[in-house]
Amino acid sequence: MISESMSVESVFAFLWALVVCSFSMPPIIFLSFRKKLLDVPDDRCVHIDSTPRLGGLAIFAGFMSAVMIFGDFIRPFFAMQHILAGVLLLFFAGLKDDIVPITPFKKFFVQILATGIVVFVGGLRVTSLHGFMGVIGLTNIGISYAFTFVMIIAITNAINLIDGLNGLAGSLVLLISIIFGVFFYNLDSPIAILCFALSGALIGFLKYNLIEGRIFMGDSGSLVIGFLVAVFCVSYLQSDLSETSKTPHLCIAIIVVPLFDTLRVFVTRIIQGRSPFSPDKNHIHHRLMQLGLSQLATVATLLLVNIAIVSFVYFLPKLDLTIYVSTLGILAISVSLVFRITEKKVTNEI
Repeated sequence: MISESMSVESVFAFLWALVVCSFSMPPIIFLSFRKKLLDVPDDRCVHIDSTPRLGGLAIFAGFMSAVMIFGDFIRPFFAMQHILAGVLLLFFAGLKDDIVPITPFKKFFVQILATGIVVFVGGLRVTSLHGFMGVIGLTNIGISYAFTFVMIIAITNAINLIDGLNGLAGSLVLLISIIFGVFFYNLDSPIAILCFALSGALIGFLKYNLIEGRIFMGDSGSLVIGFLVAVFCVSYLQSDLSETSKTPHLCIAIIVVPLFDTLRVFVTRIIQGRSPFSPDKNHIHHRLMQLGLSQLATVATLLLVNIAIVSFVYFLPKLDLTIYVSTLGILAISVSLVFRITEKKVTNEI
């Protein structure tokens, strides 16, 4: 049964984060230009004008203040203070990188530290895959900790890497937060407050990022929202899914676009003999724009694809296996054709 306090706290957390982020953005943009804290475009960038990259500061302010005011720190669950401690570490590491670039090793070290806090101190870990790929319980505690650790690091970086286009990471994570927010709200879990606070902050940010194109979220934003998405995923798998209509497959479907893009890019770079972390313009949003899509159309396309896959997996138990396999095959062929067409187009232009 959903408590009345959960409904009130969720609504107010959403609204508070939205208002704080919205009102914080103009002075941050002004200060960024004043102090020349700008992202200067290069050959890998989609934008052509120098743009502030401290949007994560407003997202953090809206989210953190909302959770501190309306978050439930009393009810026993995955300790919220440990999650927020990880958020704090990643925010300041990302902020430092947005102002004075730091090495990838240092950022990765902070990710490990933040993940260690929520996993080993906060007790946030995957103990069961609920039958996914035939795996039910992770009875070996070492495997459980290792799987959770890798999962959080991977998802955090997947969101961070797909943040290469106005509104893309923000829109995808907004969708992810709303879906998880509804799920945890129905379970009367305090995690719902985190989801709705993040949703409110992202809506406030997207007005200035997706619509007006005046600011980027930077690493101070992408690392934080990526870490929170990872926390939502682990919390989802840690829930008792047998008491709901949800499946573990839904967790993958919710983050399918950033996860697929990261895996594809990493594999491609390794096959080409390059470091998987070496930058390029081979991300899925780059490919779609090479087909002639605008930035807004690219974001809308990927968002609709994510929604379609989530809807498909949600209703999967009601579908015939043949339809399921056929749909996945069509999707895989379509993606392959998109990449093949863009490769030919780029080659011809050269």
